[in-house]
Amino acid sequence: MSSSKSTTIVDANIILRYLLKDHEELYKKAEEIFNDALMGKRKLLILQPVIAEVVYVLQKLYKVERKEISEVLRELLKFKTIKVSDKEVIIQALEIFAKKNLDFVDCILCAYSGKYSVETFDKGLKKCINQK
Repeated sequence: MSSSKSTTIVDANIILRYLLKDHEELYKKAEEIFNDALMGKRKLLILQPVIAEVVYVLQKLYKVERKEISEVLRELLKFKTIKVSDKEVIIQALEIFAKKNLDFVDCILCAYSGKYSVETFDKGLKKCINQK
């Protein structure tokens, strides 16, 4: 593994194995990737659709509670070597996700409504936007 400060895009399966620790060999590889990032040896880039996929898989397939998903992912995203476009918006979306019964993508849109005008026909999303 290189010790240079390269940026690595990680897929949802890397994040899931790291969080779930449900496959020893894959967990160790994922752990190495995240440990390198946490020690500053590399930067990780997590794309917003990847975060949405992780949320979906944890919620629908693994039946993890919304609050726990929110807490774990917000903690992971705190690290400076883990980059996400509009990280503050995604963290806010995770906070909304813990509190409201909205799909995560709607939570992202609600969080973006602080920066942009968001148009929707979705009543739940409209309510979220109007409560901001």
